[in-house]
Amino acid sequence: MRSNTTVRATRRRTLRVAAAALGVAAGLSLTACNGDDVTGQGDPSSASSASSSSGGSGSGGSDQGGGQDSAGSSGGQGTAAGTGSDENGRIGKCRTDELDITAMDSTIGGDTEGTVAVTLENGGGRDCALSGFAGVDLKTSEGALSAQRSGQPAERMILKDGESVSFGINYPMNDSGGSGVGVTGLVVTPPGETKSVSLEWPGAETLPVTDGAGSPVKVGPIGSAGQGG
Repeated sequence: MRSNTTVRATRRRTLRVAAAALGVAAGLSLTACNGDDVTGQGDPSSASSASSSSGGSGSGGSDQGGGQDSAGSSGGQGTAAGTGSDENGRIGKCRTDELDITAMDSTIGGDTEGTVAVTLENGGGRDCALSGFAGVDLKTSEGALSAQRSGQPAERMILKDGESVSFGINYPMNDSGGSGVGVTGLVVTPPGETKSVSLEWPGAETLPVTDGAGSPVKVGPIGSAGQGG
């Protein structure tokens, strides 16, 4: 049999081996925990970098948007230079200040009605659009007399820079033998405009007196022939 001393020595060696094994296991566990912490700290850093990168792309997008605006402004400069087109490529309407408006008598002998042709010449330095009817008012001894629109169809047209177009004003001749209603002037307002131009009336000096049932003066659409309205 082993002595008690030998048994105790064997037990002490066993305990030391067990303690050493526990120490190694604890060290490995601590290292694993520290590794997790490092990895966790790395994730927020990566996320911040991605966020910053996205922000940079967004800023780039804004800069590109500014470039598009600049291109749009360039289109506007093209309009000012005389293309007549807006940023959508559409031709802008003719403005009163861009038009040289004149009127002349176009009545032919034997006609039952008098005719005045109004001509609009584009002097605005750009092409422009006209459509519909101009506003026409006669200045008379009885006050303003507004012309009524004829039943002719009105179409949109492009009036190129330097070119002109006419429309007709038809009115009844004063064959009554009486003094009638004196006409002293003509006021023309281009389609879609509020600014008017006052002209001398080139037609007959008087209109027949009417019973007040509507205006006896008719205006044709833009582009209608002066003769016959």
